Amino acid sequence: MNFFKQLGRFMMMGARAHAKWELDVSNTILGDKKRLIILGLLTIPVILGGIAFADQIGGALPELLGGKKAYSPAFYSTGIFIVSILIGMGAGLITGCIGAGGGFIIAPALMSAGIKGILAVGTDLFHIFAKAIMGSVIHRKLGNVSVPLAIVFLIGAIIGATAGGLLNRVLYEINPVLSDAFITTVYSLMLGFLGIYSLTDFLKARKAPGAADEGAHGGKIEGADLGSLPQKLQALKIPPMVKYDFDLVPGGRSISWVFLVLSGALVGLAAGIMGVGGGFLTFPIFVYVLGVSSMTTVGTDIFQIIFTAGYAAISQYAIYGFIFYTLAMGMLLGSLVGIQIGALVTKVVPGITIRGFYATAVLAGFVNRIFALPAKLGAMDVIPISPGLGAALETIGVWAFFIVIGAFSVWVIGTFLKNIRVLKGEEVRS
Repeated sequence: MNFFKQLGRFMMMGARAHAKWELDVSNTILGDKKRLIILGLLTIPVILGGIAFADQIGGALPELLGGKKAYSPAFYSTGIFIVSILIGMGAGLITGCIGAGGGFIIAPALMSAGIKGILAVGTDLFHIFAKAIMGSVIHRKLGNVSVPLAIVFLIGAIIGATAGGLLNRVLYEINPVLSDAFITTVYSLMLGFLGIYSLTDFLKARKAPGAADEGAHGGKIEGADLGSLPQKLQALKIPPMVKYDFDLVPGGRSISWVFLVLSGALVGLAAGIMGVGGGFLTFPIFVYVLGVSSMTTVGTDIFQIIFTAGYAAISQYAIYGFIFYTLAMGMLLGSLVGIQIGALVTKVVPGITIRGFYATAVLAGFVNRIFALPAKLGAMDVIPISPGLGAALETIGVWAFFIVIGAFSVWVIGTFLKNIRVLKGEEVRS
C-alpha cells in the first residue's frame, strides 16, 4: 500500500513540474511579438493549405491511413482542426488552473475523437516538440543546466525513445487494434494511479483546515536534501562518474553514468510509448532517485524535453507517417490560450476546489480508457464480449470523459469571465 502511495506522489510531483514548464513556455511565446508572428506564419498555411487540400483531393484519398481499417483519416478537415483546438484548450485549462499536467488527457481525448493510438502519440510528441522549440527558455536558464548530466541522460533517452517507438510500430504491424489496446492499457494504469492518488489527496485536504488554502500546486517542491535512495546510488562509484551541483555542495555531487542512462531510458521509453514528452518523469527521477537539486533539474529538464520529444517525434513517428501535423498545430494554439486562462483562475478560486477538479478530470480519463479496452480485447478474441456491448461501454467512456472535461472547461472559462474585473485590478496593483 505504501508503494502505491509513493508511486502516486512520485507521479504527482512530475505532473506539477511539467505543468510549470508548460506555463513558462506559454508565457514566453505569448509575451514575445516575434514568436507570435512566427506562430501566425506557421498557422496560416496550415489552415489555408489544409482547406484547399481537403476540398480538392481529400475525397480521392484512401478512406483510412495506410489502408489499415483501424485507422481514421489523417488528412485535413476544418472540423478536425477545430476539435484539435478544443482538445488543446481543455488540456491547457487543466495545466494552467490546476498546476499539474493536463497533457495526460491529450492522447485519450484524441483517441476518443477517432484518432488511433499510434497517431495520437506521434501527434502529441510533435506538438510538445513544436511548443518546446518555439517557447524555449534555455537561454535564460543555461546556468542551471548541467551539460554532462544532460548529455549522458540523453544517451539513455534516445535508446528508450527508439525502443518505445519501435514497440508501438511493431504492435501496429502485427495488428493495429493490438497497438491501440496496448496504448490504452498503459494510459489506464497511469491515469488510474494518478487519479486515485489525486482523489485521496483531495479528500485528506478537505479534512485539514490549513490545506484548503495551500493552492493548486499543493505546496513547494523539494529537491536540495538527499533522501536515502539518492545517497545509496551516489555511494556506488561505478565509473565514469558524472559531477553536478557544484554551486550547492563544495566539490559537487556525483553519480554513476549507469544510473543516468537507465533513468534516461525510462523517460525516453515513456515518451516513445505514450507521447507527453516524458518530461513528467524527469523531475521526480532527478530529485527523488538521483539526488539532483531542483535548481539543476529544472534547467536540465527543459534541455532534455526538446531533444527527447524532437528525436522521438521525428525519428520514430514522423518519417513513418504517424503525425497529424494540422492536429498538432491546433492543439498548440488551444493549449497556449487555455494555460493562460487557467493560471489566472487560480487567483480567484480556492486551491482545494481546484484539487477536486483535477482528481475528477484524471479519473474521467481513466474511465474513458478502461471502458474502451473491452471492445479492443474483444476484437482480438482475447475476451468473450459481443461487439454491441463493447461499443456501448466505449461510448459510455467517451461521453463520461467529454462531459467531465467539457464541464470543467466551461466552469474555468465562466469563472475567468466572471472575475475579469477582479483579475485586472490585481494586475494593476502588481
